[in-house]
Order: sequence, then C-alpha cells, then structure tokens
Amino acid sequence: MKAKKQSLVALRDHASAAAEFRRLYGPRLSFGDRLADKVAAWGGSWAFIIGFSIFLVSWIALNAFVLARHAFDPYPFIFLNLMLSMVAALQAPIIMMSQNRQSAKDRLEDRIDYETNAHAAAEIDQVQEKLDLLLDILISDKQVRARALELVARSKIN
Repeated sequence: MKAKKQSLVALRDHASAAAEFRRLYGPRLSFGDRLADKVAAWGGSWAFIIGFSIFLVSWIALNAFVLARHAFDPYPFIFLNLMLSMVAALQAPIIMMSQNRQSAKDRLEDRIDYETNAHAAAEIDQVQEKLDLLLDILISDKQVRARALELVARSKIN
C-alpha cells in the first residue's frame, strides 16, 4: 500500500514537472529569448568565426594596402578596434542570457528525469511486493500440500 501511495505521488509530481517544463520552454518564447538563442547559435558557429576572420583580414588589407594613402581607418585600425569592442560588448550579454536560460532548462530536465526515475523505482518496489506475496503464497501452498500428503499417507497406513 505504501509503494502504491509513493507511486501515485511520484506520478503526480512527474506530471506537474512536465507541465511546468512545457509552460516555461514551450513554443511561446519571447522575441528577446529567440533573438538571444539565434545570436548565441550564430556567434558560436564555425561559419561566424570564418566569416568574421575573412571580414577582419579584408578590412586590414583594404586599409593597409589598397587604400594605403587614403585609408578611412589607417594602421593601428582604431575604428576597427572600436567596432570589435562594441560587437563584443553586445554579443557577450546576449550569449549569457541564452546560456542562463539553457541552464535553467537543463536543471528542470534533470528534475523531470529524477522524478521519472523515482516513479519507476516506486513501481519496481510495488512489483517486488507482489512477487514476495506470491512467493509466500506458493511456499504456504507447498507446505499445505506436503501436510495433506502426510495425512493421506498416515490414513492409508492405519
């Protein structure tokens, strides 16, 4: 009976955790959340790294060699440095927002996994109790049969 009660509690908790997960991380993310995820995905990709490297090399080559005398950002490329600092200043907190939300999502998924495992353990305990009961019944039935055979054997002798 105790295992059944635990199983029902685990099932209820699992259902509530799954509902909470769907509520928090369902298809209704805010515009900022979707933007943060896209910026984090793009900023952490090889396409971004390669593309941005090509842009930097092109900028330096254009200002150092092609437009050497009339460069709009001559060496030491102060304007480029300013732009890189602004990109980093904007990109870092956006990526952190995405990572924080992903971390919270992972914690909730871990909780759901734990509750699922607790529910399964409660069901296993319940099945084990039933098996133990069946084993007790079989043992007692075997003892009753042995006693009956013994009585039949005695009655035949007398």
